[in-house]
Amino acid sequence: MGGPGRGGPGCGGRVSGEGAAVRGGRDRGARNYVVVGGTSGLGLAAARLLADEDRVVVLGDVPDEVTSVADDLGCDGGVCDTSAYDEVRDAFAEVVRRYGTIDGVLACASVWAGGDLADLPPERIRRAVEVNALGTTYVLKEALHHLRRQGYGNVVYVGAIAVTQPRPGIPVYRATKSYGTSLVESLAEAQHSNRIKVMQLHPGPMPTRLQERVGDEFLDEVYALPEQVAAEAVRLLRLAPDDLYVSGERVLRADGRW
Repeated sequence: MGGPGRGGPGCGGRVSGEGAAVRGGRDRGARNYVVVGGTSGLGLAAARLLADEDRVVVLGDVPDEVTSVADDLGCDGGVCDTSAYDEVRDAFAEVVRRYGTIDGVLACASVWAGGDLADLPPERIRRAVEVNALGTTYVLKEALHHLRRQGYGNVVYVGAIAVTQPRPGIPVYRATKSYGTSLVESLAEAQHSNRIKVMQLHPGPMPTRLQERVGDEFLDEVYALPEQVAAEAVRLLRLAPDDLYVSGERVLRADGRW
């Protein structure tokens, strides 16, 4: 890992770049964070906040976007399709190889699948399941593998307020995000230690590119801004091993208000 062109095409699941190494050299007390899905929306807003003080690795599935964000934030970036286990495994392994430890992981990679089930193309359904369910599973599997090995760290999964009540217009999206919530709850109970916290954040509707990337319009009239929710995500990521917040903490944000 290293050299110019961080996050550039062809890096696969690897993490590359010089920015974070330089930043780390200036701040010996910096912590190490991985933002999965950090090239836009909430992930980008959180990565921007974290990069002010700490080392950040941004993972995304579009090479040009990863390169642009890594250059902008002065951090490391890697191209990683979360639905491919090998890429997730290799990306996390490379972060650990470079920095030794991971203090926190923000899991916010997600694919939108809005509309009636009868109208959704099979490929859209499949991709939502691959990223929102399989991808989340792979990310949490690898994150917890490394956190358990080192004995501490935080994972924050970004769900959606939609999982708390039925939304008939988004059955597939809600179902796949509900999968993530169920997985996080079970994993949180399995930690048996507050030193490794597995938490979840459920934002209300946010004006991000989640829907735009598949050609859907943003229809919700009241929403939370990614920058507002990012502050809470960063707060959870920075909790110390001995902080009283326990694994399983659930934070809800709905209708633009706490």
